[in-house]
Amino acid sequence: MHLIIDGYNLLHITLPLFQGASADLQQGREQLIEQLSSYRQKKPCDLTVVFDGWRGGWATEKRQRKRGIDLIFSKLGETADEVIKRLVKERGSGAVVVTSDRDISKYAQRMSAAVISSEQFRERIEHSSLQAEGQEAFEEEETGSSKKGPSRRLSKKEKRLRAALKKL
Repeated sequence: MHLIIDGYNLLHITLPLFQGASADLQQGREQLIEQLSSYRQKKPCDLTVVFDGWRGGWATEKRQRKRGIDLIFSKLGETADEVIKRLVKERGSGAVVVTSDRDISKYAQRMSAAVISSEQFRERIEHSSLQAEGQEAFEEEETGSSKKGPSRRLSKKEKRLRAALKKL
């Protein structure tokens, strides 16, 4: 499973006191990377975090790897949304996109990728420290009762979401 994360979108959800000044911005990114690194140690998966660089970034896209996480800063004039869409197109249904952005969500769903909101993923990060039994109980609570019969079948979108949430 490969998670493609809308960096600043998740940053604002995870660290609500984030102010946006350049020093705060760097510190906020570092805290987010620390949290994602801890999550990755408990739940092994590939993580790519995309940050906007379109206003004050570099002439070319900047990529780096920190604590086992791939970081991408979009180039000057290119939004993180465009980079995320490109990554989703490359990976297709093998990607799980973490964002609360409607445009990215719709695009990812058209490309058969699962989409998890930043709020849901934040909850998963917080619950990742639970033991296996506790995690299973959390998943059962979220999914609710199983549906039966043709009129109660889940949509493809809902099936992808539930499969992705189980893996998280």
